[in-house]
Amino acid sequence: QTFEGRVALVTGASSGIGAATAKLLAARGARVAALRRTADELQEVVEQINRGPGEAMAVLADVSDANAVAQAIAETVARWQRLDILFANAGVNGVWAPIEELEVDEWEKTTAINLTGTFLTLKYAVPHLKERGGSVIVNASVNGTRVFSNSGATAYASSKAGQVAMTKMLALELARDRVRVNVICPGAIDTEIDENTERRDLDDIGVPQEFPEGPHPLKGEPGTSEEVAQLVLFLASDASRHITGTEIWIDGGESLLGLKG
Repeated sequence: QTFEGRVALVTGASSGIGAATAKLLAARGARVAALRRTADELQEVVEQINRGPGEAMAVLADVSDANAVAQAIAETVARWQRLDILFANAGVNGVWAPIEELEVDEWEKTTAINLTGTFLTLKYAVPHLKERGGSVIVNASVNGTRVFSNSGATAYASSKAGQVAMTKMLALELARDRVRVNVICPGAIDTEIDENTERRDLDDIGVPQEFPEGPHPLKGEPGTSEEVAQLVLFLASDASRHITGTEIWIDGGESLLGLKG
């Protein structure tokens, strides 16, 4: 399907799943607002899109900052006069540690970016999506949805479970406005997100510290950002027009084993 005439906002767009999705949407004709907290790396993605047949702009915002998110979405709509697709992808793994060692500010930072950031992005995007109908895709995880064996990932898993609940609540709330809201739950994907994980004292609670870890039934290896981007593309397209309020796991069957995601 072509996305000609449609506008997409992709958060966390400078690398990994976000960058792959921004490029794929642009290649299919969407005009893409690529959002990240800082300009480094983001501009390279935007330039790659603009060197090809696609069109993109960089917007800067910390997704946990309400004013910054509102301004970024306003800039997007001011340029292209509409918003049709939102991929709420920005997130961090944060600190993984035993509960008694997890500091309050570490919990708050992870939930502020992953959960509050998703709320803020949807809050300010929804009025524009309601104008013509559209699609929201939230990027959660197998952690907090199917996998709970990553001991120490309490803040991360809780934020991801919260994203799934938010998706289901808003799918019903926004249905009459023809705004679909779905959530994807990747397992082990070969991206850079693991670089923002801090692990402390996990040997004491029996958690392997290598990631990705464990068998991957379908292919014998982790998935790729491009494979996740294809799923986002489907959920953004008219091919999924009767799908809303649904979580879709994309992990090659990994989470069905009940092992580390």
